Amino acid sequence: MKLPIIAITMGDPASIGPEISLKAFKNEELYKKCRPLIVGDISVLDYVIKKLPELKINLNPIKNVKDAKFEFGTMDVLDLNLVDINSLKFGQVSSMAGDAAYKYVTTVIDLAMNHEVDATVTNALNKEAMNLAGHHFAGHTEIYATRTKTKNYTMMLAHENLRVVHVSTHVSLKHATELVKKPRVLEVIEIANKAMKQLGISEPKIGVAGLNPHSSENGLFGDEEEKEIIPAINAAKDKGINVTGPVPPDTVFPKAAGGWFDIVVAMYHDQGHIPIKLIGFKYDQKTKTWGNVSGVNITLGLPIIRTSVDHGTAFDQVLTGKANDISLLNAIDYATRLAINK
Repeated sequence: MKLPIIAITMGDPASIGPEISLKAFKNEELYKKCRPLIVGDISVLDYVIKKLPELKINLNPIKNVKDAKFEFGTMDVLDLNLVDINSLKFGQVSSMAGDAAYKYVTTVIDLAMNHEVDATVTNALNKEAMNLAGHHFAGHTEIYATRTKTKNYTMMLAHENLRVVHVSTHVSLKHATELVKKPRVLEVIEIANKAMKQLGISEPKIGVAGLNPHSSENGLFGDEEEKEIIPAINAAKDKGINVTGPVPPDTVFPKAAGGWFDIVVAMYHDQGHIPIKLIGFKYDQKTKTWGNVSGVNITLGLPIIRTSVDHGTAFDQVLTGKANDISLLNAIDYATRLAINK
């Protein structure tokens, strides 16, 4: 069987995306699991190599996927030529960079929808820059959903054996509580169950977090559990899904990290993001650098595969040589596994 073709966006050209892409492609193990290519601007990658010569690699500009070599030591770059390298200001927000980052994303989506690649991986983009360029989206997830005409989707975060999906993501906390409704909670439980099976877990164990402290303590701190979450859990059980909850939010994540659950259904953005980033992001106060930035962002429910780094553009680290590629390598690994099992 041929290895899956993985299309990876370069991310915001002014960010650490180009640097960590180059670092990832210098890893020979990458080529043993997939056939990777970058969608971006070759002029930016060439500039980064000149500033960080330790990242030197042969750049192979291509216009079509079929022209890629997929050979270790060579980075195949689907060159969109969107950036004027002479006016690009690294580490700064700009509409030019935001426009380029957005178009890298729509390009990999189209490649996947046209079955030219088996999966897509995204480096970070800057939401402010993208919106300055006139592309008004809250983030990658919404771009993918709109471009693929997908209505039922959710975000999954993963770090080692801790995985989290979300009932809501990029909305205010007030709005998030209003979105905790039985149909949506059930939908996310079902998407989570399917995703775990795609990852090779035949009988997934799903934990559902409560919305309120102590999962409302039998109605003392709210009624969302009784009215919306418990009915969704019962409906999922009726469909044969192994689901438990609502588990108090302050205990469900350590239980999942300890192996009680294969995945947790979180009720809103920060409820799911904080535990993942607490264990996946490690800052070294002495060196003033991030020693570890791991974790993967996966959009579930799409007709195509999309995984992503679970960190931002890190403008403060651009061209320092200190940016960490662990999250990108993990995202590529997840994309590869999902493509093989699809």
